[in-house]
This record gives sequence, structure tokens and C-alpha cells, in this order.
Amino acid sequence: MKAFRFLHAADLHLDTPFSGMSGVPDRLRRLLRESTFAAFDRLIRLAIEEAVDFIVISGDIYDASDSSLRAQLRLREGWDKLGEHGIPVYLIRGNHDPLSGRRLRLALPGHVYEFGPRAESVTAVRRHDGEPVAVLTGSSYPTPAVHDNLALQYRREPGSALYHIGLLHGNVDGQEGHDAYAPCSLRDLEASGYDYWALGHIHKRQILCESPWVVYPGNIQGRSLKETGPKGCYLVEVAENGEAELSFHRLDQVLWQESRLAINGLTTEEAWKASVEEQLDELREAEPGRITVVRLTFTGRGPLHGVLQSGSEAAELLQELRRKESLKLETASLDTDTGAENLRLGEGIVWLAGFKLETGMELDRESLLAEDSFLGELFRLGEQTTAEPEVVEELVRAALAPLSDNRQLRRLLQELDSKAKQNLLRRAEELAAALLNEDTPLLREGRGAS
Repeated sequence: MKAFRFLHAADLHLDTPFSGMSGVPDRLRRLLRESTFAAFDRLIRLAIEEAVDFIVISGDIYDASDSSLRAQLRLREGWDKLGEHGIPVYLIRGNHDPLSGRRLRLALPGHVYEFGPRAESVTAVRRHDGEPVAVLTGSSYPTPAVHDNLALQYRREPGSALYHIGLLHGNVDGQEGHDAYAPCSLRDLEASGYDYWALGHIHKRQILCESPWVVYPGNIQGRSLKETGPKGCYLVEVAENGEAELSFHRLDQVLWQESRLAINGLTTEEAWKASVEEQLDELREAEPGRITVVRLTFTGRGPLHGVLQSGSEAAELLQELRRKESLKLETASLDTDTGAENLRLGEGIVWLAGFKLETGMELDRESLLAEDSFLGELFRLGEQTTAEPEVVEELVRAALAPLSDNRQLRRLLQELDSKAKQNLLRRAEELAAALLNEDTPLLREGRGAS
């Protein structure tokens, strides 16, 4: 076997529309909209710089089945650049961009191979000498919803000494939070005899197995706070003995993050504001040249709990911090004003998506649990309830039954796990304690600032 190199990417979701964020200046909104294209441009540049032999893309190149002409033209620009350097692309379609999609389809250049609806195999060669190095097998989604186990169609070519790569867009072992499209098990993939499974569909980067390699590279650009952390692709280097080494390469222009800040020990609003700014500066220093979109969750207990619950201080600070970042965005150099790729951010931009509160008032729970009072009885009852998950489920269901007609509330409740429901009961305890304590002003339920 000859040594070779390739890139494995998936879930490009080009031209994803961004919505649901309030208070975003126009320039940032444009950059968010362009971020998937910026990540794609970086993928193309990485392939050229690393002089890879080919690229595999495991589905969901477009975000919608009726992909825009703009997205197709931008994609074609990238293909043309690869063609100038003799780098072929092998791709499959996923649930977001199935073969049945309604689109004005631009013809693919000769060096881009799109697999059909049934598993088929092609041979990939090294660029510089044309030596065959790998057998690639793939199958595209004919329609948006595929519930068959496509992995069962993949079988190693008998007697072939070439490296075998399977391109598959699907859910392995029923991972939660994702549609069960093209479901299969890790055992199915292991039984195929393939050397490397180039997976797509799951946006969280993960390596499920190393022998054979079963790899989700994740999407190349996060698109919301549900897709946090660095995003990119894998460079796979296969040695003459068939052993592979993987290295992750970042492609994202916008980093989505969740961050936490404890209020324990903070006794003044000035100290709290300084802590917030310090945390944002740390995020900025960690990601120079990038836009970081972060939601900051306040945790812990302390005297600032009541201030944060009121919401006004948090809202004012949020507005001021956003104003400062907006000024930085306006003064940043942007060559074309159409793509984040050309933005010169310098130290980076940190945009606050909002604040979330998970704080509590200062309570001596042990003393309250031992106290012979109504409040003590309330906390003892709470302890007993949270110790039994089935009781928590029933209590939450009964308490919210009058609101069951609210579709959005039903959806939110379905997303809550048992720990989240226990936290709701704890917050209810603390709110009750505040209302029963004559020295504590009436607190209204706060949702944080956004």
C-alpha cells in the first residue's frame, strides 16, 4: 500500500439562515450569515496547503434541499480552486440536501464525484503519480428521510489490498438529539471490513472507534448555542502499513460558547461587573481573530442573587457590553464587507448572546432542614421529593398540567432531563423561602437578560 493523505469533512450546511438572536448589529448579522461560507473557504485552502490527495464530504453540504443559487455558485468556486490543484472531491448527500431536492442544479466538474442513491464504489489515486490507494464507497439520500440501515450495503472488495473508506450520513447507535436517519450500530460498521468510516449527520466531533476508524468530524461551522466549541475537519494520513493518523484542523470563523461565572464571594455590583468583563477578556484572548458568541450563566449563591433576579442590572450591563463590541466591529477592517473570511479582528470579538441565571439566595440548608418550622418542613419535603425521580416527574407534570395546551412549553419540557427538573424544584424552594422570609423583599421570577 502506498501512503496517502485526505481530508474528512461533513455537514457544511452552506447558507444557513441565522435567526433568534436579538440586538445583533447589521455587520455581525451579515458575518454570521457568511460564516458557513468562510469555513468552506478555509476547507479549500487547507486542502491546497496540505497537498492532500482527495477530500471526502459526508453529506449535508447545503442546509436546505432547495439550496440557493448563491450557495451553489460559492460551492462551484471552491471546486474550481481544487481543480486547479488537481484535488478531487468525493461526496454524498444527506437529509438536508437529498438527491430529490428542488434546485437549479449546476453541473459538477469532472474532479467532483457524487455518489448515487445505492452504495457504489470508486477507486481513489494519489495525485502525483496516479497510483491507486483507496476504495471509496458511498450512498446519497434519495429523499430527506432515510430509515434503512445503509451500512449493510457496504462490503469490502474481496482480495483488495487497498485502503477502504466508507462515506455514510447517519446515526450510529441511536445518538440522542439527532434524527435516527440511516440508523446502524458500531458492530455493523466493524463487520464491514472497512478501514475508515467517514461519517456525517452528528454535529459533535467524536471518534467512536479506532480499529476500524469510525469518525464524526462534526460540522465545519457552529450555527447556534446548541453547537458549541471548535469546529472543523480531520486530516487523515495513511502510512504504507495501513496505519492512519488523524489531526483536527479548525475551520470556524465564529465560535459559539457557553460560559459560567459563580457569584460566590461577590458582594458588590462593581465586583460582579468586573468579574464579567474579566471573563469576557479571557475568552477574547483565547480566540484571537475570531468572533466568539457566548451565553454567560451565573451560578452559585450570594447577596447578588436578588439583584440579578430583578433583571435590570443584568440588562443594563448586557447593553453596555454589546455597545462596546459593536464599536469594535465597526472599526474592524473588512475588505469586501461580504465575508467573515476577510475580517481583520485583531484581538477578536466577544458578543454576549445573553445572561442565564442559575443562582440562589444564601441559605443554610442544614439548619433549615433541622428547624421546627413551616420553612423547615418545606425543605424536608423538597429533599424527600428530589430523592425520588419518579415523584419529581409526577409533581412537575401535575403542576404544569394547566399549561399543557401550550405547544412551546410542551416542547421545552420534553427537552428537560431529570436533573433539570430537580433544579426547577430547588429554585421553587428558594423562591418560597424568599417569600416567607420577612427580611427578604419580594422577588419575581427572573429569566436573565437576552
